[in-house]
Amino acid sequence: MKVDRFTKAVVLLNCCVPALLLGWDAWHNQLGANPVNFAIHTTGILTLIFLLLTLAVTPARRLTGLGWLGQFRRMLGLCAFFHSLLHFFLFFEYDRAGNIADTLSEMGKRTYLLVGSLGVMLMVPLAATSTNAMIRRLGSARWQALHRLVYLVAVAGVVHFYMLVKADTRKPLAFAAVLAALLGYRGVAYLVRRRGRSDRAETPTLAAKPWSGSLAVSQIIQETPDVRTFRLVSTTGRKLPFEYLPGQYLNLTLRVEGKPVRRSYTIATPPTRMGHCDLTVKRLDDGQGSRFLHDSLRVGDMLEVRGPAGRFTFTGQEADSLVLIAGGVGITPLMAQLRYLVDTGWKGEIYLVNSAKSLQDIVYRQELETLRRGCPNLHVTITLTREPSPDWTGRRGRITTEMLAETVPNIANRRVHVCGPEAMNTEVLRMLHALG
Repeated sequence: MKVDRFTKAVVLLNCCVPALLLGWDAWHNQLGANPVNFAIHTTGILTLIFLLLTLAVTPARRLTGLGWLGQFRRMLGLCAFFHSLLHFFLFFEYDRAGNIADTLSEMGKRTYLLVGSLGVMLMVPLAATSTNAMIRRLGSARWQALHRLVYLVAVAGVVHFYMLVKADTRKPLAFAAVLAALLGYRGVAYLVRRRGRSDRAETPTLAAKPWSGSLAVSQIIQETPDVRTFRLVSTTGRKLPFEYLPGQYLNLTLRVEGKPVRRSYTIATPPTRMGHCDLTVKRLDDGQGSRFLHDSLRVGDMLEVRGPAGRFTFTGQEADSLVLIAGGVGITPLMAQLRYLVDTGWKGEIYLVNSAKSLQDIVYRQELETLRRGCPNLHVTITLTREPSPDWTGRRGRITTEMLAETVPNIANRRVHVCGPEAMNTEVLRMLHALG
């Protein structure tokens, strides 16, 4: 489910309540005999609490299956950053009288101040990149790698607190115990994933050695008004002269007006059907390759082929469930994976969310319906963005966060493959981040 803005605002307000109460008590001189130390101590404690809450989101989400919890992770992290800045400001302004030289001198004398300041500085790049725009700019992998710094920040915060107190270390040790449990969970989860990858690596996969040569066009199938499937067969035998993985593509060299035009097209058929391979192509007015295939290619013609290539693959060994999100003819590589999983009797749950303009633009429409009826572990959702007929009783409009949350339960814990127009891919990536 997607958490609405009101709920997020309520959570954010509650995160700010401790600081507001602290300000209220300070305004009314109710912070005790040493108000500065009390305020510094309180903001430091709040920083640690919000840091640990941020780190607890991922295990809580995975253990409970509540993917929407991930939507609060960045908010809690920003609250931790806010309280850490307030913590440092109070120390600098009221304990050191706003004197930079005196502050640096004090930090040089007291190690715990250096450790705490390091933690605050490490939070700056995390806070600066806690927006959807920065996630898209950095890319998911680099963004996640950068934000693992939060563990180092938490360690610095706990060490700072422990070194600060002189006698009663129960509070910092309690924080240390919670942090150790969260780090332990992270370590165990990493080892489990690594073990899973190792076990899967021991299972032999299909070979995918590169090959080059010619294939013959044996059939041309009209899928939609502007999409055709070109079925290619070997010229020397009953089987294709190469092997491939579901989701890989072929590189074609087309002879257009005597000049070579090189294009890449996904193999839509699975490697369980080695008698032929299908290339499903949408005709684009500005697409030199697609225009040639649609307008000039005939049954019996030969095509120069090189491949297979590509790492956008899935064989059923990589995860226990799979979500396929397609837009238009982007369904092609996902269809290869879906057909392969069905052919091999894969037992994992498969969720297909497919967006098309209208009923007549649904690529593989009849086959999808047949597969849906025959496979209890396949769940198909089709949404149409421009269907004028009232006879269509399915979903309408573009893919949304709410749609993904409703049609794919516990999506945050599933492997997701996305293929469609670039704008759709970017927007779906944003939705997936919002869903944790």
